[in-house]
Amino acid sequence: MLSYGSYVDGREQPAAHWVYTVRASAMLGDFMGALRTKRGLERGLISSDDAPAEVIGRCAVADPHEVEAALQSAARAAAEWSAAPLATRMRLVEVFHGLVREKHDEIVDMMIAEGHPRALARWETSGVLANTAPETRAFLAAQMEQRVVTAERELTVRRVADGVVCLNPPANATVANALLGVWALAAGNALVVRAPRSAPLGVMHILRELIAPALEAVGAPAAALSVLCSDAPSTLRTWLESPLVDDVMYFGGSRQGIEFGARCVAAGKKPVLELAGNDVCVVWHDADLDLAAEALTEAFYGSGQICMVPNCAVVHPAVADELLRKVAERAARIRPGYPEEPDALLSPVLRTDLYRSVLDQALEGGAELVCGGRRLDVDGAPDEVGGLFLEPTVVRVEGLKGARDLEAVRHETFFPLLPVVVPAPEEVPGLLEAVVEFVNTNEYGLRNSLWTGDEEVAGRFLAGVRGGGLLKVNDSHIGFLPVLPTHGGTGLTGGPGGEANYPLLRTSHLQGVSVGRGVRPSDAVFADLTKGASA
Repeated sequence: MLSYGSYVDGREQPAAHWVYTVRASAMLGDFMGALRTKRGLERGLISSDDAPAEVIGRCAVADPHEVEAALQSAARAAAEWSAAPLATRMRLVEVFHGLVREKHDEIVDMMIAEGHPRALARWETSGVLANTAPETRAFLAAQMEQRVVTAERELTVRRVADGVVCLNPPANATVANALLGVWALAAGNALVVRAPRSAPLGVMHILRELIAPALEAVGAPAAALSVLCSDAPSTLRTWLESPLVDDVMYFGGSRQGIEFGARCVAAGKKPVLELAGNDVCVVWHDADLDLAAEALTEAFYGSGQICMVPNCAVVHPAVADELLRKVAERAARIRPGYPEEPDALLSPVLRTDLYRSVLDQALEGGAELVCGGRRLDVDGAPDEVGGLFLEPTVVRVEGLKGARDLEAVRHETFFPLLPVVVPAPEEVPGLLEAVVEFVNTNEYGLRNSLWTGDEEVAGRFLAGVRGGGLLKVNDSHIGFLPVLPTHGGTGLTGGPGGEANYPLLRTSHLQGVSVGRGVRPSDAVFADLTKGASA
């Protein structure tokens, strides 16, 4: 059984209280029995020596003193680490990338143990690799410093570390999102990560086994990284109140996140917000419908509990019937299962009552049920009483006008529920402009995508769509690519000032530098620039 204490100042701290992690497949097989085991261990009724094999690890619960100590050690380390050359800090990401490749299967297995279907665990790990690939590193390194040399001066525009960055990953994708912290470190910051109490083991294990060794390999201070499993409200409050904290990377729902971002600004902190998605995928009449249908069924991966999957489709009426048939056929092949199973893509959904409420509101509002709508057990059989999974569900919504009156269209639902909006016949004239406007008036802005065979249509779409941190044409909606951002967006996705999120850039700030050689101050003040070189 893995065991991790709070990691502060480069050392593991002694612990009195622990959170135990039971393998997700054991929870699915016998939820109450696994829960009794977990509670028995955490309450001291069962000795850790007697823990059964399905208990895969434990993490210490940090107390307020350790939370504060982590900030103190981070502040000390930040002063030293920020002075390291950019090449050394980028070397950190290179070493980390190599360790991810080396320990790929270990990372995937940890995600599976915490409940991620195998195929999606591999996808998440591919995202970490794309996010730190050589092309990505080269692109981002070029953004960190630009230099111009004149006869009398060396002029530099550079990005400088903000200081101490605290990262609060989401409960649904803890490992992959916690690993974004490597870029905050590469900016020259010290990093403090809170491992969620609901799923701490993966974060504690991966950061200790990947980022800590990478820091050591490049000679960085060990105290540049702290990882703790702690209570969210009190920890976030400590971060907001501490004069040592500069930035907070926050993952969560839009309402809570926007409010938290405002509290950060009021406290003098920079918020880096990763909130809800509600992405739009547009399918034009000349699209490859087989490929478009394949991309749309990404909406059901992880039961839709992934913020970057397509949440709403807008389909040209000329191909709507055929496309819906293809999507329904593909949706029927997406199944639940234990996380270890290679073909399982659905995850358990706890809020089935909310799903039913959103679906019923859509149907009562005029939407047509195309497929799905039932609860399923782990084997894929209908089970309306105890089923923990939801059948991939597609509803057809007629007309752009009024479509956002439906909750399923207007907001991220976090269910395997895809509303397909089909413009009405009277909306066809000038339809592309209307669709672009529909995308732009989305309150969220993570990713948007388009399927078309016409380069002019693609060009007009790209020229017109302003929202979103990432736009894709004729490509997987959720696939990761080097150089392009994996996170970040506009509107309710990233809050005020939200944009594509490169943590290296978001946790640093621009600074101009001039180094003169024999410059006479009075000449610099009163120089006649009109006599300089022509433009």
